[in-house]
Amino acid sequence: MSSKREVVESPLEQGSLEIKPYTITVPTSWGTLTSVDTVTIESINANGTYTDLSGTLLTGSNSFASQVITTKSVTGLTADVDYRLGVRFVCGSTTHEVYLIIKAKK
Repeated sequence: MSSKREVVESPLEQGSLEIKPYTITVPTSWGTLTSVDTVTIESINANGTYTDLSGTLLTGSNSFASQVITTKSVTGLTADVDYRLGVRFVCGSTTHEVYLIIKAKK
């Protein structure tokens, strides 16, 4: 983990043919989870830049219950590419963003 915003379990692996949502538990010390603003997925390019692929790699809807966020399903990943899944949400009146790295496998 390279940042306090990076999810502890990151990086995670996902097969290129898998379709799955991710769950993130928000610490109660951050306040009560009141909404999920946005979820994005970006490929991590060799030069360190990012390309937003949310429109093609995310399907379904985000949801939350209590302190647990369930993201849209991630699908259609390209093997041997790393992705950054960013999740922006609100606890009380504070907006937070966390992320996880997904390593796509064949």
